[in-house]
Amino acid sequence: MEQVGLFEAKTHLSELIIRVGNGESFTITKHGSPIAQLIPVRSPSAEMICQAFKELDNLCEKNSLGGLKVQDLIAEGRR
Repeated sequence: MEQVGLFEAKTHLSELIIRVGNGESFTITKHGSPIAQLIPVRSPSAEMICQAFKELDNLCEKNSLGGLKVQDLIAEGRR
């Protein structure tokens, strides 16, 4: 991963963003110490999405509202 100083990153941000869009990654440094990373955004795969739903289902099973339904709470809040 290429390192870029903070001043250079500010000066050439548009160019860096284009390069990140093409798959490159950069570490931004301040006085030689890493402070941030510019990396391409990863689109979630179908597997990642399924895993997130499974984790959400597990969370829902472990936590309850004491027998209350979310719709009942919403209706109560609107009264």
